[in-house]
Amino acid sequence: MENRETRTWAEIDLPSLAHNYRTLRALLPAGCRFLGVVKADAYGHGALETARCLEEWGADCLAVACLEEAARLRQGGIGLPILILGVTPPSRWRDLLDLDVTQTVGDLDSARALSSAAAGVGKRLRIHVKADTGMSRLGFLCDGAHLERAVEEIAAAAALPGLEAEGIFTHFAAADGDEDYTMGQFTRFLDLLDGLKGRGVEFALRHCANSAAVLSYPCTHLDMVRPGIALYGHYPDPACEGLDGPGLAPVMRLFTRVAAVRTLPGGTCVSYGCTARLEEERTLAVLPLGYADGLSRLLSNRGGVWLGGQRCPIVGRVCMDMCMVDVTGLAVRPGDVAEVFGTQAPIEEAAGLVGTIQYELLCSVSPRVPRIYRR
Repeated sequence: MENRETRTWAEIDLPSLAHNYRTLRALLPAGCRFLGVVKADAYGHGALETARCLEEWGADCLAVACLEEAARLRQGGIGLPILILGVTPPSRWRDLLDLDVTQTVGDLDSARALSSAAAGVGKRLRIHVKADTGMSRLGFLCDGAHLERAVEEIAAAAALPGLEAEGIFTHFAAADGDEDYTMGQFTRFLDLLDGLKGRGVEFALRHCANSAAVLSYPCTHLDMVRPGIALYGHYPDPACEGLDGPGLAPVMRLFTRVAAVRTLPGGTCVSYGCTARLEEERTLAVLPLGYADGLSRLLSNRGGVWLGGQRCPIVGRVCMDMCMVDVTGLAVRPGDVAEVFGTQAPIEEAAGLVGTIQYELLCSVSPRVPRIYRR
């Protein structure tokens, strides 16, 4: 529980997380596995606590971005299979084996290096092969001109000693808004799988569905899905709403507590750079929340919080540790609680104001903001 000494905190509602998990799971065909994406500290929600819940509720595996994130989960007692989505230097092969995690491999040179290391000590390292069907980030390039080469190289990687090629996957670049592009990527992925099957190479786990695809494209579910933002109660695009039955419930709410209330005369400048000047006497509440806590500085003079029963606009620039909001006419006192985003102040509104996505704002809530878990 938060107390009156807590300056700013994030409330994580675990019943909402459970609701989202069950809602998404209900969309899957029988036998389709659920991989919970808990990278970036579970999108700011707390990776270890989220992973513990997913493990308890029956998720099949987890995904992280890097070796360090996987290590923290293992150190916290998480036993589920963990897939590292990003690159791990082959020189860290021993850590991969010791942690018993699965590594993504997106090129033949990396596969050979990992194979040599694992086989050299008589062990096998689980890998998932990454296919680049149009994201242009990582993976074996699989467009028309490169498809045959990708088939050859992936088949060669899967046959290397010391590697257990358990899965193969790709990542959609525009499943939240471009059906033609998404289906083009999916078709390239299926063509790749057909080419590999023709060479006698098949994988136990084929996966490509991110949150948007889980909600919008059931044909892409295959053997496993990888929901991220949807697990935390947010839609990757408004068009995805209504496709999931009971709907998703946001899991995080961000709060802060009024530090001071000041009545200032007209003509007063507010905050750095004097970008705001009061036209008349106004009452401002000082909140102990700034960009070091995760409140975007781009919300200066345009964002707001829910305080005193209404939206109160941010006045002046957001500081590192504080910001000021207009509470003129409201009975606001030091110690009162303001909702920065949550039920009354949807994070999507703040994201729209600064031209970004809710993912970024969630991930920006800094480690110094305590997470309080509601059960």
